[in-house]
Amino acid sequence: MSRQAKAYVTSVEYLARERQAEHKSEYYDGEIFAMTGASMRHNRITLNIGAELNVQLRGRDCQAFTSDMRVHVSATGLYTYPDVTAICGEPELQDEHVDTLLNPVLIVEVLSKSTARYDRIDKFAHYRSIPSFAEYLLVSQDEYRVEHNVKRPDGRWLLTDIRGREGRVGLSSVGCVLALSDIYDRVSFD
Repeated sequence: MSRQAKAYVTSVEYLARERQAEHKSEYYDGEIFAMTGASMRHNRITLNIGAELNVQLRGRDCQAFTSDMRVHVSATGLYTYPDVTAICGEPELQDEHVDTLLNPVLIVEVLSKSTARYDRIDKFAHYRSIPSFAEYLLVSQDEYRVEHNVKRPDGRWLLTDIRGREGRVGLSSVGCVLALSDIYDRVSFD
């Protein structure tokens, strides 16, 4: 039995399709990957983080975006939609469509069972090749837990695992602090 080869899609073809599509897809190495819908809990956590960052960044040189803002990892070719992204200074955009960021300093991914391994390992490896990228938050949906990855001056990354309702995450890249009680506001765990 033979396997049918997948058709290679260029990044230009991907972007043209994506800008017309009703549903978001990621792109890497000539392949398009449909994104599944997020749970209510996932959406609540994402909204809470985005809203809290928006309030804390008001009037400052940094700004936050939620999951409709695409990020392109130029060094590896990945196009993806992080749950929350923040930049400082002027946005670097891929083109005149103003829908693809190149210079995030902070990326937040809310973990799901199906994407946790990919977010922690493969996607993080892609993100680390972005020169401006300095902090990565991995947020659990199942407990009060945030994995906070910070790029140190020597280029190595430091992981801090923050747990419990009273926990707080200091985000040095954007000068904000997120309380886990705010991240998980109106989220109930089964």
